[in-house]
Amino acid sequence: MNNIVLIGMPGCGKSTAGVILAKTLGMDFVDTDLIVQQRENRLLQDIIDLDGLENFLDRESEAILSREYSKSVISTGGSAVFRQNAMEHLKKNSVVIFLDVSPDILEARINNIKTRGIAAGKNEKITDIYNSRLPLYRKYADHILNCDGESVEKTVEKIIELLKNEKI
Repeated sequence: MNNIVLIGMPGCGKSTAGVILAKTLGMDFVDTDLIVQQRENRLLQDIIDLDGLENFLDRESEAILSREYSKSVISTGGSAVFRQNAMEHLKKNSVVIFLDVSPDILEARINNIKTRGIAAGKNEKITDIYNSRLPLYRKYADHILNCDGESVEKTVEKIIELLKNEKI
């Protein structure tokens, strides 16, 4: 394994912790949401609004599958777990860590649910999204890290501690 993949809900800290983790470990950083935006030349929310949720999920999967990853910390979009082929591709040479943050904390962190590019139904709330994704996060995770009330620095420390027994 030579990659670290971070999965979890929007607002759980995947991108923020991922950048710091990559710097700390001397690895590349990849944000799959940015890959989608670059490939489509549009914001995530525009893709969801104009093309529909299923098309967005397909494009997200295609973007993940379009690259090979090496010595990288990869922050996935929160919905990447909805496409098995994308997750299997990421898991090939990687350890997958689910950054679990409770819906109450996520609600406090996310104040732009309608414009952030969150792949969800129009009337879904954070708790609904969390509950629908939780089984998939657990399915694909090699490790589950509870990050409630943790600073980004503490989250990174916990990830590094988890990785001591992995060959990265």
